[in-house]
Amino acid sequence: MVFFGEYEVSFTGASRIVLPKKVRELLKGNTCVLSKGFDSCLTGYDRDDWEGRAQSLLGVSLLEKENLEKRRFLFSSAVYLEIDEQGRFVVPKNLLSYADLKEKVVIIGAGDHFEVWAEEKWKKYVKEIKN
Repeated sequence: MVFFGEYEVSFTGASRIVLPKKVRELLKGNTCVLSKGFDSCLTGYDRDDWEGRAQSLLGVSLLEKENLEKRRFLFSSAVYLEIDEQGRFVVPKNLLSYADLKEKVVIIGAGDHFEVWAEEKWKKYVKEIKN
């Protein structure tokens, strides 16, 4: 599975967004995992893929501070989300706040995962990497 593309979406209700069909089609079942990502965005994974990655993270040494910090960062914010028949899911408040998500978001494919960005942050990021 390879997530790709860039999709602008709006909230359809309180904290609820629609996952684009091209992204949804790559998920097995109606569950995905959402977590804090780096660069103030959220990262989304297929459930099985997340569980495989989680196992590999559990295998790293806790004696190295950087490994412990990554585990805390990712696991403390990870949530399993149910996606309804229309492709909608509710983003928890702590993740909304972390990524500063408001009216419009951009969902991008990033290869092995997808990301959810605040529209203005995504545009700023793209502008910065162009230079």
